[in-house]
Amino acid sequence: MKLKPCVTTVVAAAALACLLSGCNKEAAAPAQQTPEVGVVTLHPQPYALTSEVPGRVTAFRVAEVRPQVDGVILKRLFKEGTDVKAGEQLYQIDPSVYEATLASAKASLASAKSLADRYKQLIAEQAVSRQEYDNARSTELQDQAALMTAQINMRYTKVLAPIDGRIGRSSVTEGALVTSAQTTAMATIQQLDPIYVDVTESSANLLKLRKALASGQLQKAGDNGAKVKLTLEDGSAFNQDGTLEFSEVSVDESTGSVTLRAKFPNPDHTLLPGMFVHAQLQAGIASTAILAPQQGVTHDLKGTPTALVVNADNKVELRELKASRTVGTDWLIEDGLHDGDRVITEGLQYVKPGETVKVSAASNVAPAANAQASVAAKGE
Repeated sequence: MKLKPCVTTVVAAAALACLLSGCNKEAAAPAQQTPEVGVVTLHPQPYALTSEVPGRVTAFRVAEVRPQVDGVILKRLFKEGTDVKAGEQLYQIDPSVYEATLASAKASLASAKSLADRYKQLIAEQAVSRQEYDNARSTELQDQAALMTAQINMRYTKVLAPIDGRIGRSSVTEGALVTSAQTTAMATIQQLDPIYVDVTESSANLLKLRKALASGQLQKAGDNGAKVKLTLEDGSAFNQDGTLEFSEVSVDESTGSVTLRAKFPNPDHTLLPGMFVHAQLQAGIASTAILAPQQGVTHDLKGTPTALVVNADNKVELRELKASRTVGTDWLIEDGLHDGDRVITEGLQYVKPGETVKVSAASNVAPAANAQASVAAKGE
């Protein structure tokens, strides 16, 4: 069937109108907009260089109580698990034999002294020989020494605490026989205030720290040595700060680590020997540290940390970084970022190096860093 001329004209006009409408829409399409990114402006700030290492609590002083004489235990004069003072009596050993020995020594000394004094008078009259007087005097001195020994043994029947501290359980009871040569301690006393914490640190980290201190990149944490804080087994923080006392003079060949010892006040006896803790060592202070938010630091296929930075022309630059450690929600940057750099932390997926961007303060970072970026953005 043939279309009428008027129908053909209407169809052609409609097709032309559609084509013209499409062209107008393409001509009216807006130009591509400049992407907007959120940035954080970096500034140097003081940062206390710390490292967290595991440690064990060790008593400040330990004394094992052992008998100095043989005998039977008559009394135990302390309560297990309590604090004792130096010189406090802990046990009483049967003194009967030693009392008799002491009395005999006193009698022998009295007799020898009397004879020596008599000979001293007679020697002037030449009634006795000089040799006899010397022998009598020697016997007197020997009896004096025997009396001193008897007095010491008598004193040793009272077993005294050698140091202040907390005494543990007793290994002997009343009626037990003890000897001066036994290897088993009767009890152990540990001084808990102050107290030591032994931690291990790798020798590589110690070398790096010493170089940083020597070059001036780090300032010493204090004149009394590095400060130390503790986190207990339950995750709570210990309420006393300690100081680093010393380190071993040799490196453990199997682990490549060095043992460090810190001293802590422990007035409440919260720390007990053998307890596992985490120690935070504050060895120095970096006065011009650069901390970059973790949201702005990524890693390439080789594992190298990188960041996108907006330069003065509002163009994106790719920076390779040297980041040593994380600090809360930030990275501690050793190289690659500087004072005033604007690091992109928001909108990273929409931009690439060399592209021009619009800058605003990032909303996905901590308030302090966001405030710095906001001030920088207003100054543009």
